[in-house]
Amino acid sequence: MPSAIVEVRRRYTPEQEAYLLRSVHDAIVEAFKVSPVHRNVTLVVHEPHRFLGRTDCATPEWLTNVTLFALPGRSVDAKRRLYRLITDSFAAAGIPPACVLIRLNELQAENFGVRGGQALCDVELGYPIDV
Repeated sequence: MPSAIVEVRRRYTPEQEAYLLRSVHDAIVEAFKVSPVHRNVTLVVHEPHRFLGRTDCATPEWLTNVTLFALPGRSVDAKRRLYRLITDSFAAAGIPPACVLIRLNELQAENFGVRGGQALCDVELGYPIDV
């Protein structure tokens, strides 16, 4: 049950925001083979002066950070697929790939609290993580 936070430094329409959130969720489902019901994606819109980013992005208003939290165990190929799916879908929305930073944090199951305060290591996931 990966979670994600998408951070941007410009305003989008509600439809564009929903597209960004769906794109990240869909990429997680496809790349990591999780059930689509396991969904937790948040959008944070920063004022431009509060989000300094990389200088290799020629258009800083498009700077976009995606931070993912997931259990360890996915293959490097699955991670590469995830990164590509996210950047491709963002590119379709006009966000240059060079302006996207994706950070994957792998946390042990005991470091997630779910379903009423249970440690994730005590819960049956219903999907494999060794993809």
